[in-house]
Amino acid sequence: MLAALCDLPQATFASKVEIADGKARVTREVDGGLETVSISLPAIITTDLRLNEPRYVTLPNIMKAKKKQLEIFKPADLGVEIKNHLKTLKVMEPPKRSAGIKVPDVATLVAKLKNEAKVI
Repeated sequence: MLAALCDLPQATFASKVEIADGKARVTREVDGGLETVSISLPAIITTDLRLNEPRYVTLPNIMKAKKKQLEIFKPADLGVEIKNHLKTLKVMEPPKRSAGIKVPDVATLVAKLKNEAKVI
């Protein structure tokens, strides 16, 4: 959604990113293996867990972070306007499902699938 709002190209689930000559080559995992796409910059790239090694916080650094001053900004301070970009047209519940039926044995099940549902 961010890429659409900013009118930028998008690459998702990146496991490897190479940037050169104003373009980004993004390798991503798909069901059949790896896929490499090339997109122009600036772009929105979302990453996969395998892109970087996570850093783990140590206790001394947690204690240092507690003492740091936290600056609070309002969106107007950063020149950002908060407004709705999406419009909800309609909200409705899905249709109710009809109750299923129980069959006494496999032969009846096969007969119903053949004659009534016509899937066999």
